[in-house]
Amino acid sequence: MIIPPLRVESRKALPNLAIVVFVLLALSMPTWSQVQNKDSPDPLPQAPTPQESPSPQPSDSTTAPQNKDDKDKNKDKKDDAEGKQTKRMFGVVPNFAAVSAHTQLPPLSTREKFSLAAHDSIVDYSSFTWAGILAAQSMALNSDPELGSGIAGYGRYYWRTFTDGVSGTFFTEAIVPALMHEDPRYYTMGQGGFFRRTGYALSRTFVTKTDSGGTHFNTSEVVGNALEAGLSNAYYPPQERGFSQTTLNWGTQMESAVLNHIFQEFWPDIRKKVLRQK
Repeated sequence: MIIPPLRVESRKALPNLAIVVFVLLALSMPTWSQVQNKDSPDPLPQAPTPQESPSPQPSDSTTAPQNKDDKDKNKDKKDDAEGKQTKRMFGVVPNFAAVSAHTQLPPLSTREKFSLAAHDSIVDYSSFTWAGILAAQSMALNSDPELGSGIAGYGRYYWRTFTDGVSGTFFTEAIVPALMHEDPRYYTMGQGGFFRRTGYALSRTFVTKTDSGGTHFNTSEVVGNALEAGLSNAYYPPQERGFSQTTLNWGTQMESAVLNHIFQEFWPDIRKKVLRQK
C-alpha cells in the first residue's frame, strides 16, 4: 500500500472519495480545444502555384517501409508518454510501486520487494511529509480523542500514523508478497474509457499478478491490511482496540487501497491535463 490509511470511520472518508470522483469526471470530459477543433470546418484546399508544384517522388521501394517505421516509432513514443508514472504523486505521496503503461517488467526478488517497501515507507522524504499531512487531517477530524490536542497531541497522531504506513506497506508490498510469490506493483492500464479504467483500478485491490506471470486473488492486499489492522492494537489507546475496531480499521485500509489504485491509474492524466506537466 502506498497511501497510509486514516483511522477514521468510513463516513468521514466519503469526502475524499467525492474529491476523487470529481477529479476523474473532470478528466473524462473533452477539453475546449478538442471541442473547437471538432466544430471548426476544415480549411479549403489551395491549389499549388507553379513555384510550389510538387516535385516528382523517387520510385525507390524503400521509402514506404521507412515512413512506416517512423510512424511506428512516433506511436511508441506517444504511448509511452500517455501513462507515464512518477515516483511521487503531487510531490508528497509515495508512488514507487506504480508501473507506467505499456511496460513489462521481470518479477521482483524477495530483496527487491523489501527495497520497494522501504522506498514507499521510510527511505523517501515523501513518506514523512505525507504522514504529517494525514496526521494533521486525522487530528482535525478528532479521530482518536484519547490522543489529545496541541503539539503533544499532534506528535502522538504523527508517530502512530507513520507506524501505520510503514507496517501496512511492508505487509502488503514485501512480507506477504514474498511468502505468496505475488507482484505488489500496480500496472497502469493507461488506455480505454473512464469506466473501464476505473473498474480495472478497483479490481487490482482483489486481483494481482504473480511472480510467474499469471494472476490470482490479491492475498497481499487483503491479508496484509488485516495484519496491519491487528498490529495497530499494540500501540493505540485501549478504546481503539478490540475485534470490532480492528475490523473497522481493516475496512478503512481496504478503502484506502481502492483510492490508491484509482489515483495511480489516473495520475498520468492528472499530471498532463490538470497540472500541465509532461
